[in-house]
Formats: sequence, structure tokens, C-alpha cells
Amino acid sequence: MGNLLEGKVIAMTGAGRGIGRECALLAASEGARVVVNDPGVNPDGSGHDDGPAAQVVEEIKKMGGEAVANFADVSTMEGGESVIRTALDTWGRLDGLINLAAILRDRMIFNLSEEEWDDVIRVDLKGHFTTIKPASVLMRQQRYGRIVNFSSVSGLQGNSGQANYGAAKAGVAGLTRVAARDLGRYGVTVNCIAPGAATRLTATVPQAARDLRAQRGIAAAGGPPQAAANRAAEEAAAMRTPDMVAPMTVYLLLDEAWNINGRIFQVAGGHVGLLADLYPPFRNIYKHGKWTLDELRMLVPTQLMAGIANPAPPADDIKIPGRDF
Repeated sequence: MGNLLEGKVIAMTGAGRGIGRECALLAASEGARVVVNDPGVNPDGSGHDDGPAAQVVEEIKKMGGEAVANFADVSTMEGGESVIRTALDTWGRLDGLINLAAILRDRMIFNLSEEEWDDVIRVDLKGHFTTIKPASVLMRQQRYGRIVNFSSVSGLQGNSGQANYGAAKAGVAGLTRVAARDLGRYGVTVNCIAPGAATRLTATVPQAARDLRAQRGIAAAGGPPQAAANRAAEEAAAMRTPDMVAPMTVYLLLDEAWNINGRIFQVAGGHVGLLADLYPPFRNIYKHGKWTLDELRMLVPTQLMAGIANPAPPADDIKIPGRDF
């Protein structure tokens, strides 16, 4: 057992399985006392099972740590508040919060139902707010706190068939940046992880959807010859395990990470990347006055969008007005 988080109390949502479980175990191994929240639902949000959270708590106790289970649904304010209350009722304090709770209801946008939209937004986006709100009140008062949220490449880059999930995860990125500004002056940091790992959620994505994403430019073009590329892909896939995401997540809880705030990190295998801010623009055209359509027709394709590929170009057999211009 280490002591980098000795005496700290960390609440974690979605910590019964996958990345959340690994974060809970690692934090506990560094001396943290952990609230393990997980209602044990299926990947689509249905069902309930106390087992996953209870099992993680038992694992932590067997290694000599302290943990308590919470089975609340954080898609409601009552549920989110109960996670924070569990920390206070058990140990009288809260030092950190990790938000991992998420579900999937994948569907192409033209097939997506209102219920599938609402359910994912409620758990994956609102489920961050319901814990951050009560945690932030406390952390602001005590002039200290660490919050780590979880976004996704689906929200930052886009994945076919995940309009609801992508919207929620893009919202988490925006929530992170704003909460960081709201709380930074009080000694509280709010950061975000966009993970790449094989988990129970990713296992539910159909192979057809994976193939479609590959066709639509999700993977980078170019690279080494195919055989070498395949070997590299296999090696990378072998490292894309949930435990590989835990160290950077837990690092952001440490006291020494006090000046890292409002940042998004992409973590997959042995890779940790800092994402550039989405604003301001990385390329501009400027005119001291109002643009004409003719000016934009000339400069948008040749300057503003030069070299920028369409992530999902229409099939060659579709007649597209303007394609031949």
C-alpha cells in the first residue's frame, strides 16, 4: 500500500466494473478511503445488482483499505447527493470525486427514439451534475477538492450511431471547462479523461458499427505497410485495458496536481495526451467588413477548409450537387 492519497476520501460513480473498479482499487492502494457507487445496471441502463459495488468494496477491505458501497442511480439529484452524503456520513469529509457512471443506447440518428436520447443524456451528462453540484458546495467551503470527469472520443470527435452518447460526452467536456472556471479560485480542480479501453460498454458496440466508423475516417490515414500496421494495432489493442486508464485518473487527485485545471486528457494504453482547447479557432480568414457570398465561395474552400477532410463523405454512387465544382 502506498500513501499518496493517505487520509483522503474519494467518491466514485460507476466504480463497480471496468475503469471505475480499477480507479477505486488504485486509489485505495494509495491510502484513499473510497465510496464505490454503482447500481449494477446493464450496459443499456436496465436492471439493478448490488454485487459489483459490494465486490469492489470487499476487494479493497481485503487489501487493508477502507471502502463503502453506494447503490444509488446518479441520474437523479437525490441519487447524486446520496453519493456525497455517504462519504460525509462515513468519514466526515470529501476530498475527491470521479464521475464514471454511463450507459449506451446506440442507434443511428434517423432511428434514435426520444426515450433513448433522454435516458443516455440523463445518466451520462446529468449524472455528472448531480454529484458535482453537492460536491462543489462542500469543496468551495473547504477551499480544496479534486473532480475528475469522463468524456469520450465519441463526443470529442464523433462515432457513428452514438448521437445521444456523443452529445452527453461532449457536454461533459463543456461542463468540465466551466466548472473548472467556477471552482478554480477556491482551490478546486476539475479535469476530464477521454479513455480508450475495452470495457463492458465498448463490447456492446456491434461490429457493423465498428466497420462503419473505420470506413468514415475515424482511423488516421496513411501509416506503415499493412502487416506492420496490423501488428501495431494488435499490440495497441492488448494494452487498451481498463487498468491502463486508472493511473492518470488517480494522478489528477493528488495534491501535486493542484495547478492542472479545466483540461481534457486522452488516455489509452500507454498513451496520455493533452487535448488542445476547442476555442479559439486554429485557422481563420478575416475581412474588415461583411463578407459577400462570392468572397466566401472563393476563400472557404481554398483557405479556411484547405486540407480538411469530410469525416463521412457521401458514397461515390450518389449524385451530389456541387461535388464536381
